[in-house]
Order: sequence, then structure tokens, then C-alpha cells
Amino acid sequence: MGSFAKRIFLFMAVNLLIVITITTILSILGVKPYITAAGLDYNSLAAFCLVWGMGGAFISLALSRVMAKFMMGVKVIDPNSQGQEGELLRTVYALAKAARLPAMPQVGIYDSPEVNAFATGPSKKRALVAVSTGLLHKMNKEEVEGVLAHEIAHVANGDMVTMTLIQGIINAFVMFFARVLAFAISQALASRNGDRDSRPSPMINFFITIVLEIVFSILGMMVVAFFSRRREYRADSGGATLAGRQKMISALRSLQRTTQLVDVENSSLATLKISGKRSRFAAFFSTHPPLEDRILKLEMGA
Repeated sequence: MGSFAKRIFLFMAVNLLIVITITTILSILGVKPYITAAGLDYNSLAAFCLVWGMGGAFISLALSRVMAKFMMGVKVIDPNSQGQEGELLRTVYALAKAARLPAMPQVGIYDSPEVNAFATGPSKKRALVAVSTGLLHKMNKEEVEGVLAHEIAHVANGDMVTMTLIQGIINAFVMFFARVLAFAISQALASRNGDRDSRPSPMINFFITIVLEIVFSILGMMVVAFFSRRREYRADSGGATLAGRQKMISALRSLQRTTQLVDVENSSLATLKISGKRSRFAAFFSTHPPLEDRILKLEMGA
């Protein structure tokens, strides 16, 4: 099976696991269908949306480290490694100890010419910090340390869990309001067509729900992006505390000079990202603040 086929298989398997798990949870909780003969059962709808919204987000978080290794082709460094890999491992461990993490994160490298790094994992005890080969080739020792300090700060701050919680809440609200509004619209359409019992068409209700979910999801992305930008500033500050302010600034300046970058703006794996010039509207959806703003905050001691 080829690499692409394996990724598609894993994607489908994970989604199937999420569907089975959440369906089981709904069954155990006794959540009944939210559309009844009398209309919407708001209690059942709220439970349905909360379980699907939060459940899907946290299952994805639980599998994030495994998914990252597979999807990105991350090679976890052996604790006994020497040379560049051994030095990378020792740097991460030193930063993790300084950040007082409860357990040492796994450290990995993935093959990519792009300059990028990420931290992921379901908890502070089961984190993964990975860097691209491009980053190692294009940055000096101090700049790499600044990047790694930023990643460790993400882990220490619990950013993966925080962002998952925010995304789960947004998912739940999107599902809830999309279904409430879709039911009202489809019911109004049924009444206009002279349907005596005014019951909405399931097909019309389904399509309206999909459209509204897309619209509300776009609005929700703005909220998630806002919190993501805030966590980047916090991680920069944490990285400056762990590795030194100058190393963190040097790392960001090095990224600023880089022209070949991986486009992972909306990826949960992204942590250090350079973007080109963005319109004001596009800035609302950016998960990372402009590098010049991040550097300025560090230089001002924020």
C-alpha cells in the first residue's frame, strides 16, 4: 500500500472510529432524536451537539500524536542517538526540564525542505515536538533552540488541550444554531407551500443545515483564530523565558528571512508560521500574528 493510500485509509479509519465512539456515547446517555412530531426537542439537540462537537475534537486530540507521526512521516529520535539528533534531543530535554514538564516529550524529525516545527499530543505527559529537516539546515544552533523553546512553551501552556476545548465548544454551537435555524426555515417553507401539518421536508432541512453549518463554521474559525493568535504571543514569551529573549527573537528573524515555507495556516500542527502580506479580512482567519508584531512584542519585553 502506497503512502497516499495509507493516509487515506488512516483518515477513514479515524473518522469511522469517531462515528462509532460518539454513536455509542449517545446511546449510553439515552439521547433521543431531536426532531419529534411536536417539533424540536432542545434538550436532546443540545446533548447531541455537545457530544458530537466536543467528542470529535477530543478524540482527534487523543490521536494527534499518532496522526502527526503518520501523516507527517515523523521519525522519533532514539534516546541514545548521537550527533545532530542527539543534540536536538538534549536541547528539548533541557528546555522541558526548565519548563517543569511532568514527562519528557518525544522528539522527532520529518523530511521537508520547508522551515517548520510543531508540538502536539493529548497532554503534557504525552507530547511530541517535531522539526523539519529544512529548519535544521537553515537555522543555526541558537535559532533552533529558540524554535524549540517556543514549542515547549506550547506544551507547558497546555495549548493543545485549550485549543481543542475551544474548537469543541465552537463545533457544538455551530451544530446547535445551524439545526435550530434550519428547522425554522424549512418549517416556514412547508407552511408557505400549504402543508397542513407544516412539517419540514427532511431533505430540505438537511441541505439548509449543511449550508448554515458552513456559514457558522466560517464565523467560528474567526473565533478559533483569535485565540490561536493569543497563544502564539504566550508561547513566544514562554520561549523567551526558557531559552532567552535574544534567541527567541533571532529565531523569529530567521523565519522572517525564509522564503520557502510550508502552507499550514489552518493546521493544528502549525506553531511557527510565516505569512505573506494579508488583507485585513484575511487577518481575521490567520492562526498566527504577523512576525513583525511578534518580534516587536519581544523587543518591548511583552
